[in-house]
Amino acid sequence: MQRPSDLTATEARRLIGARQLSPVALVDSCIAQIEAVNPAVNAVVTGAFERARAEARAAEAAVMRGDPLPPLHGLPVAIKDNQDTRDVRTTHGSPRFRDHVPAADQEIVAAVRAAGCIVIGKTNVPEMSIGANTVNRLFGATGNPFAVDLTCGGSSGGSAAALACNMAPLATGSDHGGSLRIPACYCGVVGHRSSAGVVPNERRVPAHSVYSTQGPMARSVADAALLLSVIARRSRRDPMAFPLDPAQFATLEAIDLSRLEVAVSADLGGVLVSEHVRHVFAERVARFAGCFRRCEWSDLDLRAAADVDWKLRSEIFVAQYAEDVASWDDDFNPNIRRNFDAALQMSMRDVALAHREQMRLYQQFQRVFEDVDLLICPGVSVPPFPWRELHPRLVDDKPVRTYMEWLGLTAALTVVGHPVTALPCGRDRNGTPFGLQLVGPNYSDRRLLGIAQALESVFAADPLLARPVPDFARLAATPAMSRPATESAPQA
Repeated sequence: MQRPSDLTATEARRLIGARQLSPVALVDSCIAQIEAVNPAVNAVVTGAFERARAEARAAEAAVMRGDPLPPLHGLPVAIKDNQDTRDVRTTHGSPRFRDHVPAADQEIVAAVRAAGCIVIGKTNVPEMSIGANTVNRLFGATGNPFAVDLTCGGSSGGSAAALACNMAPLATGSDHGGSLRIPACYCGVVGHRSSAGVVPNERRVPAHSVYSTQGPMARSVADAALLLSVIARRSRRDPMAFPLDPAQFATLEAIDLSRLEVAVSADLGGVLVSEHVRHVFAERVARFAGCFRRCEWSDLDLRAAADVDWKLRSEIFVAQYAEDVASWDDDFNPNIRRNFDAALQMSMRDVALAHREQMRLYQQFQRVFEDVDLLICPGVSVPPFPWRELHPRLVDDKPVRTYMEWLGLTAALTVVGHPVTALPCGRDRNGTPFGLQLVGPNYSDRRLLGIAQALESVFAADPLLARPVPDFARLAATPAMSRPATESAPQA
């Protein structure tokens, strides 16, 4: 029997508005699901249960009075633990912020609360939210809901795992080089990295950059778009944010896939990708290619984006952490330390030329969309690996030199700055979720989400392609695991 926590956000909101679902029952169901399966995966690290129940009672009273209801009225939301929540602990996954309780909500949190959402808890991140494996010294690791000894991805790993486990219908994420897309792909949920400036981020460093985006995560495209409709907006505190109508995302365009011209690429022209992923991707393309008017393999080449990304990330890390470096202890997140140290070895010429190359890559990438409506590539270069490893040591027989080298499929798309929707596409050969990145022209977010929703419907009708669901009974019976620090990883 379907429980309230199993409902999509869109359906739950419809039922609340029709007085057929109590916000109290929905919140209680999500809390019960957290209590049942969170010990196995460690996705929610700080609960806000009593406040959530009080807000649910107030939401129910508003429904019964016949008050005008905001768009997300009564819906529980899980908030990534790098986003400040008023009166709810926000740790950034770091012992330094173990007892940090913000006095005010960050803008993205204020936006979802103003739209009627109820914050149910905070989700796990790597320390300071840097890395694609969600593990830290404060809370340990978040396990993959389909195999708890494997990584759920990162850095929005707690949010993705919480969604996959039906702990909340909505969750927030953020994305630098793949932090929203990678865990969505590894956990079988939807994530959307929007065009720069669609979702404001008042903590962006530096001021003008396509990096450091925030975005929606959900179990369906419609739900992700619904959340985007309240977090997309103009903000005077973010110089990248621009005037737009956020309501456009609440109702997506109906897309006829048979009219679309589509390009596919397994490796974006030579990015490091495992044979496992290449084979699964080719198998999936053969399965769904016929739903488009034309679907052809692309010869685009984003190999140079990896070097650009490493240098631009290093520049950003200096800007972001220069005042904090003296406080780092010996066990501080090695991903940050290595990027920061690498930056100090770079010349201004190195960084300036990286910016120049970014512009060249961006303009080159525009030619892809002169011929096609959509680009599809895999979400991650390798299947989920043991969370005890900070990152994969090998991709097939090739050593992974830095924590970013295996993330080229997502990082290259960050460099060119286009909107990307991560969409589940069945399971891989290991039985863990397999995800795609759908890439559209810049600032075409609404149309891209409409395409993703249409493709999601095609996938749902095919058992090989449908979104996978974890075995909740097995997770509930899995003993809580202690998750110590990761093993040391190769030096950058």
